[in-house]
Amino acid sequence: MAELVLAAATPHNPLLWRAMRDPMPDDLAGVAANFARFRRSFAEHDVDVVVVIGTDHLRQFSYDHSPAFVVGKAESYHGTWENEVRTFGMDYVELEGHRELADEITGRRVQPEAIDFSVSLEWRLDHSFVIPLQYVRPELDVPVVPIHTNASMPPVPSVRRFIALGEHVRSAVAGWDSDARVALLTSGHMANDVGGPRTFAGSPDPDFDRAAAAWMRDGDLDGAIAVCSDFDRLLDAGCMTYQYLNAVAALAAMGGRPADFADVTESRFASSPFFLWETR
Repeated sequence: MAELVLAAATPHNPLLWRAMRDPMPDDLAGVAANFARFRRSFAEHDVDVVVVIGTDHLRQFSYDHSPAFVVGKAESYHGTWENEVRTFGMDYVELEGHRELADEITGRRVQPEAIDFSVSLEWRLDHSFVIPLQYVRPELDVPVVPIHTNASMPPVPSVRRFIALGEHVRSAVAGWDSDARVALLTSGHMANDVGGPRTFAGSPDPDFDRAAAAWMRDGDLDGAIAVCSDFDRLLDAGCMTYQYLNAVAALAAMGGRPADFADVTESRFASSPFFLWETR
């Protein structure tokens, strides 16, 4: 059977692509070092396919059609979008899809019991998928299964639905008749007020960041549920803080055990999440 060999949670801030260049700015050295650490881990684990959980930023999915969870079933994916190339200096990329694993995750004929998915046969991936892949696997030579979570447009799914997502990905991989080694890569934010009055002014809510890092470091799903069930609390921490729940999905996928590596790195762009679970 296939094996989930590692899970990771990283930032996907597209400004990193423009700013994190040699000579490396002092405030971004920690972010670069953590991405390098994760890149080594992906290589050492001989990953065959990557399930990438991110949140589309109103490009593929918008207010007139906003599913909670979408699994990509395309044979290949194009990334990124014109404004991301123009604004952030990102590169267009082509990624191979993995239909067989996507079918395992969504169910071939009947939806899985735990969670309802939409599917997409044609998908153009934005920076929430492309940026983390470019840092942890810059060769972009491993097939992917993208999963969009609506973590930006109310009504957003509850934290328990993100936990169900992570647990289901783990179960689907374990039940897949394959010898593939699978990685789960999620991306999002700590407290983050994108476009709001607290943008680029450090963390808008250090108390939330400290608590959220501890849930990962200690394997505390109950703590995450207790705080993240309160939408207003997350909104107080910043308008895009809800994307932290993609990291909660990774914690759930690894059985709620403490992360092997947990760091919240400060920079000019507020706090960046780096959480890693390994199996060897």
